[in-house]
Amino acid sequence: MRAWEAASWAVKVSVNAVIAVVGERLAARIKSLLPQGGRVLLLAGKGHNGDDVRAAAAKLKAGDVELVNVHDPITALDRVRTGLSRSPALVVDGLFGIGLRGPLSAPWVELLELVNAAGHPVLAVDVPSGIDADTGEPQGVAIAARLTIAVGAPKIGLFLAPAAPYVGRVEVASGIGLTPQFNPVAGAASGPSLAWTEATDFFGLLSNRPVAAHKGDFGHLVIVAGSLGYHGAAVLAARAAIRARPGLVTVITSPDTYVPVASQLTGVMVSPWNETDAFPSSATAVLVGPGLASNTVPDWLRDRIRTGWAESPLTWIADASALDWLREVKPQSPALRVWTPHPGEAGRLLGMSAREVQADRIGSARRLAQGIWTLLKGHQTMVASPDGDLYINSSGNAGLAQGGTGDILAGFVGGLLAQPALVSKVGSTLRYAVWDHGAAADRLELLPAPWAPDDLIAQLGLAFSAHPADPLNPR
Repeated sequence: MRAWEAASWAVKVSVNAVIAVVGERLAARIKSLLPQGGRVLLLAGKGHNGDDVRAAAAKLKAGDVELVNVHDPITALDRVRTGLSRSPALVVDGLFGIGLRGPLSAPWVELLELVNAAGHPVLAVDVPSGIDADTGEPQGVAIAARLTIAVGAPKIGLFLAPAAPYVGRVEVASGIGLTPQFNPVAGAASGPSLAWTEATDFFGLLSNRPVAAHKGDFGHLVIVAGSLGYHGAAVLAARAAIRARPGLVTVITSPDTYVPVASQLTGVMVSPWNETDAFPSSATAVLVGPGLASNTVPDWLRDRIRTGWAESPLTWIADASALDWLREVKPQSPALRVWTPHPGEAGRLLGMSAREVQADRIGSARRLAQGIWTLLKGHQTMVASPDGDLYINSSGNAGLAQGGTGDILAGFVGGLLAQPALVSKVGSTLRYAVWDHGAAADRLELLPAPWAPDDLIAQLGLAFSAHPADPLNPR
């Protein structure tokens, strides 16, 4: 970020012009968050972070704004305390940016702890004050933000484990006027990249379907899922797969769960597993794992799954219990392989604890992606490619922390990757699946009532929906 700024200043980009753009972006986001008649307390430090906040304050309605310039934490403490006592609807933290180095002094610790103790929602500008932007480590104490708006580009420290309690949701204010000639991804041409996923990455991905197309053009997903006591996982995965609109979906489930699975699905073929039956010859992708409880799955089926993962020429996606059976199986086929572990499952695949996975999510995702595309689920789900490129998802919320949402993601991924046109763009397709799954949850969080997994399925694929009769605006 410093290099990008330096390159911009060197070609006469105006610092003040960039600050003005950032101020406008911040002001617009602040307005969107404030309730009618709500007040905002803005805390502005000495550096450019403070300049950004001051520029935002100038764009806000004066009666709703209290700006405190904090140059000295000792002299500013009483003013900050008074501002917090007025119960602002939002506090904007612009005290420290990426330049913070070393532990904070006692007066700064006291001021930041005062802000946290007040309990008001905080929007942090660029990084929460007190966080090292490179390591994510709090420097004695840090502001606990609910929303962090990274300026220009996200900072790596925002995604590292020590910063997790302080960052909240991350958004990026991009296109702020820095020179476009500079490549901010240093070394991208010679090594793996780390990228932030945004909605604009997927415009045009789900192109309009040819008018003469038939269901055979859009693939056939086979889902091996569901066992006694866990039939719901098969139902959720299949319903999510349908939302991706493959040509056909077949669910192969336990004989014990055939009736409850089949009775809850329409538009899906369902059959009980059988040792003598092969997968349908028209299959283009196979999803295995949702709801397959280990103690109820016969040995022959586990062996078939292991063999398929190793040798099948079809696309395979592995989730849930199936991951444990594939830990020692190295794919020999050049066909696409994808797995979708949560941190506990990732730990078992890597021979470490979930805590260790979470402590280094970036490194863990890349180690898992040795020949296998990896979706490391959790806060800021990561999509890692076998060549080392890694993408951090920008959507989603803690509402996804409920049983069934992972089955839904697996089914949606399978429904997309069953389609030949989308499997050829595997990186974009996987990133879209993760992003849309999170965006669906974000829309549900705006509703007053609590939501359940079935509600999530109904929201899948809606982000880029166009009027069905409008041929000029395809999905």
